Amino acid sequence: MACLPFQRLLVLFTFNSIIVLQRTIIYAIAQLPGTWQLLVPNAGISSMHTAVTRFNTVVLLDRTNIGPSRRMLRKGHCRNDPSDAFLKHDCYAHSIVFDLQTNQIRPLMILTDTWCSSGQFLPDGTLMQTGGDLDGFRKIRKFEPCEPNGSCDWVELQDVELGNGRWYATNQILPDGSVIIVGGRGTNTVEYYPPRTNGPVPFPFLADVEDNQMDNLYPYVHLLPSGHLFIFANNKAVMYDPQTNQIVRDYPILDGGPRNYPSAGSSAMLSLEGDYSTAVVVICGGAPYGAFIERSTNTPAHGSCGRIVATSPNPEWEMEDMPYGRIMGDMVMLPTGEVLIINGAQAGTQGFELASNPCLFPVLYRPDQPVGLRFMTLTPGTIPRLYHSTANLLPDGRVLIAGSNPHYFYKINAEFPTELRIEAFSPEYLSSDRANIRPVIEEIPETVRYGEVFNVIASVALPVVGIMEVNLGNAPFATHSFSQGQRLVKLTVTPSVPNGDGRYRIGCTPPRNGAVAPPGYYMAFVVNNGVPSVARWVQLVS
Repeated sequence: MACLPFQRLLVLFTFNSIIVLQRTIIYAIAQLPGTWQLLVPNAGISSMHTAVTRFNTVVLLDRTNIGPSRRMLRKGHCRNDPSDAFLKHDCYAHSIVFDLQTNQIRPLMILTDTWCSSGQFLPDGTLMQTGGDLDGFRKIRKFEPCEPNGSCDWVELQDVELGNGRWYATNQILPDGSVIIVGGRGTNTVEYYPPRTNGPVPFPFLADVEDNQMDNLYPYVHLLPSGHLFIFANNKAVMYDPQTNQIVRDYPILDGGPRNYPSAGSSAMLSLEGDYSTAVVVICGGAPYGAFIERSTNTPAHGSCGRIVATSPNPEWEMEDMPYGRIMGDMVMLPTGEVLIINGAQAGTQGFELASNPCLFPVLYRPDQPVGLRFMTLTPGTIPRLYHSTANLLPDGRVLIAGSNPHYFYKINAEFPTELRIEAFSPEYLSSDRANIRPVIEEIPETVRYGEVFNVIASVALPVVGIMEVNLGNAPFATHSFSQGQRLVKLTVTPSVPNGDGRYRIGCTPPRNGAVAPPGYYMAFVVNNGVPSVARWVQLVS
């Protein structure tokens, strides 16, 4: 056989090695857990804020002063705003409602600017939405959801408004069903809805943690089972009593730099279970200090996570690292108690056109595993989801992915375009090889009272081994890499009792008060060996 020149042999060897490596990578990715599905190729708007309603619809909301979207309002329902610099007569939709059953979209009409606003569901299932920029700065809006074929729409309250204007604030429902509204740009106060008689209350903690690139916006607020609040901004946290409006305690500083807007970390409180006396908070990712000031798009994000038992008498941060540095990731509580970390970038910071290197790989955080084994890399997506993207748990266990608009206006022809597509990510528990252990809820009460035992009837194709869980997950308001009000409560249950024909009866005891689970609507999941059912909506009441 004729010998080839050494240089050609080297080129052939290198080329073949690259092919083998590429095939290996493709095969490895194909073996990762989770699947993706494109639901809507063009929703017409890019969602900056997203919430799932008890009618299995999804409300998606952008901002109004963004110029033309890609979906029109109904004829005769244009918005007239002489102060709008771009569209004084605006016939474009900036909010929509999406039907999960049919994938159909209906435009909604929002009257004032909702740019970087906040929200929370009230006990009756109404979505309350607060603040924004310009004419929306002090506005309170409500969306009372309806059946998918209904005509419900946004309503701007005329008889009440915010005591302080709020832009980049955070809302959290409280044990009595009222809502605390925390902070905002230049607004170092808290206030409540319904309004309390004393109006906004100074909260100097937010001013104390502010640096010269802010880093105190969209504070992470978690309701602890004591009724106190864990409030985190920049790199510090306090426990706050909303009854007395006093700081109860300070927490240790979290190493790793700033974590809040614009430094773009995320946070979640892990599931509440057992006697509900313990609450654990996790905060992950972020941009190094200075990336926002320098408008750096290529400063690597850090991948550190801090985990703290917020209810401990001597709390300390436990540090660990994600597989990827990440900014603008969303942390979604799954029905199992695991956390999905999805969306975002590996470099840059929050802000218009300030990020690069999209982080396409979701990560599963498994809180029951030891440090070093908690993170699992999942199947990557193909659509970059950067600034102004959202992620929300759906009743069927999938996670809805929407938004990403790193531009001031809609910009379709760009490296990272304004994203109008809606996707769903299915975690591994929805894989076909687990279908025969996936439970189906056959019977469950529509209304559940605190502390009152009730039964759930579930069916499973294969015999049940072990105890089936019944877990309540609420519907948070997702925006800017934080799901406001997000919560998962694992109920106390009895062992599953066979009820004939593959059906099982599960006795459930809900928590005794609203500090563990505030009043309102929850997705009730039955979980069998890590596989959740399709949820049924239940209302938790006094």
